[in-house]
Amino acid sequence: MTTASKAPFRAEKLIRFHHCDPAGIVFYPQYFVLFHELLEDWFDRGLGIDYAEFVSRERRGLPTAHIDCDFVAPSKIGDTVEMRLAVRRIGNSSLTLDVLVHAGEELRVTARQVLVLISLEDGSVLPIPPALRRRFALYQQPETPAAGARAERARPSLPRRRP
Repeated sequence: MTTASKAPFRAEKLIRFHHCDPAGIVFYPQYFVLFHELLEDWFDRGLGIDYAEFVSRERRGLPTAHIDCDFVAPSKIGDTVEMRLAVRRIGNSSLTLDVLVHAGEELRVTARQVLVLISLEDGSVLPIPPALRRRFALYQQPETPAAGARAERARPSLPRRRP
């Protein structure tokens, strides 16, 4: 049975005062908080899994093992951004996500995040169960832009140092 991809999962977020630095733009570590909020929203609304139950009752977690992020344009207090999440890869115990943040048509942030399924009882790595794997696969979109791809094209070349 083939199921059409639901990717990407989308959620709007209002940029608030607590996300920003004194200049009124998002302080970059706050995006990591927003990424985790997006993950919880995806579980609750996209996957149909109560994230609070996943953590507190099932005692499972998905900590970030690796993240690459490009900050393309600033977001300011009062902006509404659309966050888009797509599954890049499902491993035995890991999940790779592509996250894009837009305000209107303007790309603000790209990220590639690797999460690992663990037991919250002892911190051991767990294999992704088939039922969870199937739900993740609904959001798999192999052709999403890689984090860094846009920035790599736009990155100026630096002059080489002479020995």
